Amino acid sequence: MFFGASPDLFEKARALRRSETEAEYDLWQKLRNRKQIGLKFRRQHPLNQFVADFYCHEIKLVVELDGGIHNESTQQERDEGRTEMLRQQGITVVRFSNEDILYDLQKSLKKIKDVASGIKKQLSEPAR
Repeated sequence: MFFGASPDLFEKARALRRSETEAEYDLWQKLRNRKQIGLKFRRQHPLNQFVADFYCHEIKLVVELDGGIHNESTQQERDEGRTEMLRQQGITVVRFSNEDILYDLQKSLKKIKDVASGIKKQLSEPAR
């Protein structure tokens, strides 16, 4: 479930949980305890060498919230590399800007639910 995360990464995740952004707080209130989507999410969850903002182990779904720094080209390249590494481990990544969450939380929740439904459908289909 942690895909080889180091003890230092667990400490970083703890620190991130204590200093969440407003957007992270708002989304967590909707995702926690299977409230809106019906799936168990963990916040600031260590995966390999990364900390995912929100992670659902049941269907291997990561939800990332990106602040303004993610608009910079070097950060976008890092984000793409990170997403690719997670995809190689069978994890789906969906990204939102903080503004997406703060200004249209319901639309973001619908997208998460749609992505989750697609993953569940794939998981339930027989292998060919």
